[in-house]
Amino acid sequence: MKSVLEPVNTKTINLLDFDRKGLAAFFVELGEKPFRATQLLKWIYQEGVEDFDLMTNLSKSLRAYLTENCYIATPEIVLEKVATDGTCKWVMQTGCGNRIETVFIPEEGRGTLCVSSQIGCALACTFCSTAQQGFNRNLTTAEIIGQLFVAQKRLGPGNRITNVVMMGMGEPLLNFDNVVAAMNLMMDDFTFGLSKRRVTISTSGVVPAMYRLTQVCDVSLAVSLHAVTDELRDELVPINKKYPLKELMEACRDNAKIAPRRTVTFEYVMLDGINDSLQDARGLVKLLKTVPSKINLIPFNPFPNSAYRCSSKEAINCFKTLLNDAGIVTTVRKTRGEDIDAACGQLVGQVKDKSRRHLKIQPAGSERAA
Repeated sequence: MKSVLEPVNTKTINLLDFDRKGLAAFFVELGEKPFRATQLLKWIYQEGVEDFDLMTNLSKSLRAYLTENCYIATPEIVLEKVATDGTCKWVMQTGCGNRIETVFIPEEGRGTLCVSSQIGCALACTFCSTAQQGFNRNLTTAEIIGQLFVAQKRLGPGNRITNVVMMGMGEPLLNFDNVVAAMNLMMDDFTFGLSKRRVTISTSGVVPAMYRLTQVCDVSLAVSLHAVTDELRDELVPINKKYPLKELMEACRDNAKIAPRRTVTFEYVMLDGINDSLQDARGLVKLLKTVPSKINLIPFNPFPNSAYRCSSKEAINCFKTLLNDAGIVTTVRKTRGEDIDAACGQLVGQVKDKSRRHLKIQPAGSERAA
């Protein structure tokens, strides 16, 4: 084994990039005991100590090594907006000229943080503002867990974050390893200690990664569905062309087998005249009949150049009633933070688009309008 005084590599190492398992392996490679990982996690996440010299239960030689080769860095808040309903949105600088957005939603008895996983998004869902920005890169584990780290520090002890939803910018399952490591940190008893039922990962349907997720990380699953036929879903959620509804439903059934009474949450954005008819609702009941489900109806939140409109309250209520009468637990998501563009589908950040997707995307709904 290498001596603690021999650098693992010549580059500096952001220790927030490691979950406990990764950090233990890091210390073993240095010739240290694995329990050093637990000590370091407690110092960083529970004590808020970032100066290695103050970590007094580490040896002097280890502290010297960490000081010389490692650092602790998070995204930096460059803009804060607070909505009239108390929702808070932070624009965070990640480096390379890119910025992401993170949203805190306060409610009675809980506080939910919506976390981004990528800079931009490559999936081009037509009803989502993030998709119009193109794609730059995956966020590192440090940049993902750093959003929670920074948000909790900014909010202070009086506004504890109880829930995390990976529903911000990007498709989490296309950044699989970094997202899983970050979620492991969120649920670690020596960091934030969140319950696995209070950490939710949302996907548009990256089927192979959904199967992989069930093997390595037990968190709540939410699926962005939005249509009950392949024809419409191909338009709204283009990844459906690669992983159609039949394959997606099979992956959802597999996830539901993890634990008794496990349900999959299906997110369904309500688009006027597109997917909000009672026929669509009946199709949804039929589609989900073999999947333990609950449904979250999301009123569409407008953004510039979108040709879609939100379904009427009457249409949403009729849709919900039919689903509830069929025995499917259905709720309508309360729109939060709309006045600061912090609502679902409105996050844009600042993306240096490497995919040039913003040059290829037609204005949302243009195909249907034609």
